Amino acid sequence: MRIINYILATGLGTGFSPVAPGTAGSILAVLVLYFVPPFSPWLLLAILFVLFWIGVYTGGELEKELGEDPSIVVIDEVVGMGISLLFIPHDWRLFLIAFALFRLFDILKPPPVDQSQQLPGGLGIMIDDVLAGIYALAGVHILRWLFF
Repeated sequence: MRIINYILATGLGTGFSPVAPGTAGSILAVLVLYFVPPFSPWLLLAILFVLFWIGVYTGGELEKELGEDPSIVVIDEVVGMGISLLFIPHDWRLFLIAFALFRLFDILKPPPVDQSQQLPGGLGIMIDDVLAGIYALAGVHILRWLFF
């Protein structure tokens, strides 16, 4: 079970990237969602819901072993990035904007993103990226409405 926790929590190993593991996890989500044939955003939402709870569990398990919010845990970035792509057309420009906004909000952590990290265990690992993903999603939709 331990190896499965590592595979899932590290975003299929992208969390082991020696440089910017969170960005590597985000890129994984963008590439998968861009190159997989488009499907229902409601199905994506359901998948992200399941991945969120998998991340709460696996992130919490790795945190027990490696300390608070280990950098190799990137399932939170995968979920947050997926959220930022909900209900947007399959357009590389919008995917790029979503990626940039998600990384910006994930790094800057505007309120309440920063405060949400204080939640215990895997929930604290996951929720800040969910909120950053929601901010990015709103930003993408606003930019899409204004410019596309």
